[in-house]
Amino acid sequence: MDDFKARVVELVAQIPKGRVMTYGQIAVLCGNPRSARIVGGIAHFGDPGLPWQRIVNKHGGLARGYPGGLDGHKKALESDDVKVSLEYKVDIAKILWHPNLG
Repeated sequence: MDDFKARVVELVAQIPKGRVMTYGQIAVLCGNPRSARIVGGIAHFGDPGLPWQRIVNKHGGLARGYPGGLDGHKKALESDDVKVSLEYKVDIAKILWHPNLG
């Protein structure tokens, strides 16, 4: 596993229930600021045991490519006690997680 992918997996594993991160935020924190789409690819093919549902786009939008599409992503987030709007968005201002990378 390359370093970037390993860092993405490690970071995603830490996202707490009820919180989200964005693809771009993860890319920046893992050292490749222009790699948000690569983060999406890693999520799409990643370990299903990780909380990939906790990743949304920069506007709080859900992923069409999530298993089950937008409804599948919505159900997974709601099982994490995250409210999802009728437009398939979360309130990113309230639930965006900023890890302490100290």
